Amino acid sequence: MLYAIISEDVADSLPLRKTARPDHIARLERLRDQGRLILAGPLPAVDSEDPGDAGFSGSLVVAEFESLQAARDWADADPYVAAGVYAHVQVKPFKAVLP
Repeated sequence: MLYAIISEDVADSLPLRKTARPDHIARLERLRDQGRLILAGPLPAVDSEDPGDAGFSGSLVVAEFESLQAARDWADADPYVAAGVYAHVQVKPFKAVLP
């Protein structure tokens, strides 16, 4: 089943993101390579493709997992969690309708 992982950053998270980004991206690439990643990306803090120093307000990942608990376990092991980037992470079942 698909799950949405919706993460909210702490204030001024950009330096923390930069440090943990290589490991964070590597995990997403593994999901992609397994054919389980639907989409992933950051939420810019301002209305811009490149928010610059404004940074990001959070992240969204939609991926396939065996269960809600498996999705939560995966989210809890994110390098951004360990680095203190996220203030809050929600994991919810997701039903794709379109496209």
